[in-house]
Amino acid sequence: MSLETRKSSPITPSGRWQPSPQHAPAVVAILVVALVAVWLTGMGQNSVAASMLMVDPRAFAWSTFETFGGRLEALLATLGSGQVWRLLTPDFLHFSWAHLIFNAVMMWFLGSQVEWMDGRGRLVILFVVTSLVSNVLQYLVSGPLFGGLSGVVYGLLAFCWLSQQRRPRFQFPPALVTIALLWLVIGYTPLPQVMGVGRMANEAHLGGFVAGLACALVLPLRGRMWR
Repeated sequence: MSLETRKSSPITPSGRWQPSPQHAPAVVAILVVALVAVWLTGMGQNSVAASMLMVDPRAFAWSTFETFGGRLEALLATLGSGQVWRLLTPDFLHFSWAHLIFNAVMMWFLGSQVEWMDGRGRLVILFVVTSLVSNVLQYLVSGPLFGGLSGVVYGLLAFCWLSQQRRPRFQFPPALVTIALLWLVIGYTPLPQVMGVGRMANEAHLGGFVAGLACALVLPLRGRMWR
């Protein structure tokens, strides 16, 4: 059944443009897991958080993470021991309520549209690909102490923006891409630390954005454009 004939379609030219939770259960599940992770890890401050990092820093001398070769060796050793979940679990770590709320709002705003318009399978592919690229890149550059859904959010934004050029179906302000890219550039300056935001996961943002663009180019188009 086409999107134009679905009676329950939440995105129409004259109707509501943001899906409800029943239309995007996968996104709801992702946000619930992130909220539970905040509770279990004490906002990323206890030993449970170490089991969700890319590499458990307690298992290696900290000097291991001071070089690219050491970080790569620790990652390969961790994955070789079967701890493959660590490639994705950093997404669910958040270190402040502001961090979680911002990522959750953007994840819902973009992810729910992707799940409804392009299907749950497409959302899962985007989540996995952008997570892998953003998390691995961030780890290889900075080590294991990072987390958050922002890499995925940047990936979803890039996917929606580029895919939208080929087949209009998502609804979001174009200025959002400009703001996101500006924030990405600012992240490479001392300004975030001056503002009290702390060090940003710049490589995760960049990796997620590039991965989202690649998915928009490689994956076949889904959905139907509005006339």
